[in-house]
Amino acid sequence: MQPHPPFLNAGNAGPFTLDGTRSYRIGKREAAIIDPGPDVESHVRALVAFMDDAHDVRIVLTHRHGDHAGAAPALAKALSAEVWGPAEVEGVDHVLEDGSPVQTDAGALVAIHTPGHTEGHLCFHWPDRNALFAGDLLLGRGATTWVAEYPGCVTDYMRSLDRLRTLALEVVYPAHGPALENVARALDRFQAHRAERIEQVRGALQAHPDASVEELLDEVYGDTIPSGLEGAAARSLSALVDHVREGGLD
Repeated sequence: MQPHPPFLNAGNAGPFTLDGTRSYRIGKREAAIIDPGPDVESHVRALVAFMDDAHDVRIVLTHRHGDHAGAAPALAKALSAEVWGPAEVEGVDHVLEDGSPVQTDAGALVAIHTPGHTEGHLCFHWPDRNALFAGDLLLGRGATTWVAEYPGCVTDYMRSLDRLRTLALEVVYPAHGPALENVARALDRFQAHRAERIEQVRGALQAHPDASVEELLDEVYGDTIPSGLEGAAARSLSALVDHVREGGLD
């Protein structure tokens, strides 16, 4: 396998970001930087230095969340660069749709619409390296990511994972955590986890058809919810309940 692309870590570690947001650089003179991370002045300065030797820079976004897209306006101004990303991100210079290419001197990055984490979420396929930049569709550790933002997000997420199986991928680069070098195993792990949760919710609803989300929390998650994340767990469970009640796919 060829060397991994360089990245800069924003240092914004947390329960959802693992070791922080990784901003990947692809290309040398004609370069792209994927997901510049949060709008923190010291981090933006580090990004400017990271891209200093590039002649033509494209700032590429997978989705609208601040830990991915927050630094884009400041970085664009500092580098006189344009921002490329999905329509859900306010103020992008070039709206990317499914199949849109982003050119670099290391090969094209092809936008792949992979909703679930957000409705407009994009991954970027790097065919020259059989690689994928996954944003938040997959994380580098564990078996789950945030899927709770909009009606139908669980079905979308499962379909997005299926879509990645159609690509000849040797490595996946998540925005949080290390590279996934056994792609099939990673997809199996994330898909199996979500399917297991769906089955847990289906069983709980069969036993308690009129139960509220709050009443189902303990039955589905038990004592596994980290302190302070009860609200996030409730939103995730609500999305699963809606999925089951609407007859969504497993």
